[in-house]
Amino acid sequence: MAEITAKMVAELREATGLGMMECKKALVETEGDVKKAEELLRIKSGNKASKMAGRTAAEGVVVSFISDDKKTGAIIEVNCETDFVGKDENFAAFARAAAKAVVVANPADIDALAAAVTDSGETVEDLRKAIIAKLGENMTLRRFQRYETAGQLAAYLHGAKIGVLVDYTGGDEQLGKDLAMHIAAAKPKALDASGVDAELIETERRVAVERAKEAGKPEAMLEKIAEGTVQKFLKEVTLLNQPFVKDDKVTIEQLVKGQSASVNRFAMFVVGEGIEKKVVDYAAEVAAAAQL
Repeated sequence: MAEITAKMVAELREATGLGMMECKKALVETEGDVKKAEELLRIKSGNKASKMAGRTAAEGVVVSFISDDKKTGAIIEVNCETDFVGKDENFAAFARAAAKAVVVANPADIDALAAAVTDSGETVEDLRKAIIAKLGENMTLRRFQRYETAGQLAAYLHGAKIGVLVDYTGGDEQLGKDLAMHIAAAKPKALDASGVDAELIETERRVAVERAKEAGKPEAMLEKIAEGTVQKFLKEVTLLNQPFVKDDKVTIEQLVKGQSASVNRFAMFVVGEGIEKKVVDYAAEVAAAAQL
C-alpha cells in the first residue's frame, strides 16, 4: 500500500471539503488511491445526507439573486438544524448557488431545483450532499419564488432571516429598495384586499362579533361593527394601504403614485416560519443519563 502523506490528505480535503480524519480513513481504505478515495467519500456523503434527512431543519437563511437587467430574480429559503451552521459561509455559498440556479434553470419545483446544474458543473443536490458531509447537519431546500417581469425587481434581506422580492413598474431603484425594506418591516399579507385569504377575513369578522356581544352591543349593530373591524384589519395587512415605514404620513399607494409607479406583486420569506421546532430538554437528558 502506498504511504498516506499529508499532501495526499490535503489534496483530498481540497477536492471534497471533508475533514482530515475522514479523508485519511478513505485513503487507507483505498490503499492511497486519491481518485478512488474521492469517489468513496462522495458515496459516503450521500449516505450521510440520507441518514440526516429525518432531523428537523428549522434554522437557515433566505437569500436572493437578481439578473443584471433586474428582469428576473428569485428568493429562496434554505434550512439547517442550528443557527451556528446557518451563519457558516460555506452554507451561505450553497444557498446563493441555489438561488442563482432558480433564476437560470427556472425549475418547476424543489425536486427540479435539486437536479439543476450550478456554475460549478455540479447539481444543487450534489452541492447539498457535499455541504451536509462537511458541516454535519441536515439541510433542506424549503421553498423559492421566482419572478420574471416587464418592470423591474428589487430585493431586501434583513440579515439572513427575512427576505423580500418585489416586482414593480416605474419609479427608480431607490423606490424598489424602499418597497422591499418596508415589506420586511411591516409584513403585509397581500398587495390589496383581493389577495387576503377569505378565511382570515372571516376569522376577523367572527371575533369582532363575539367581542361586540360580550361588550353588550345591540344585535342590530353587530354586523356594522364587524364590517368596520374587517376594513381596519384589511388596511393593516395590505401593502398598498400601509403607512410607509420611512414616512407614516403617506401610504405605500400614495408613495408609488407619487413616482408614477405601481407594485405588481411581492414575496416574503421568514426563516423557519411554520416549521415546528423540536424543543430539547437538555437538563432532563443529562438527568436521565446520570441514572444509567
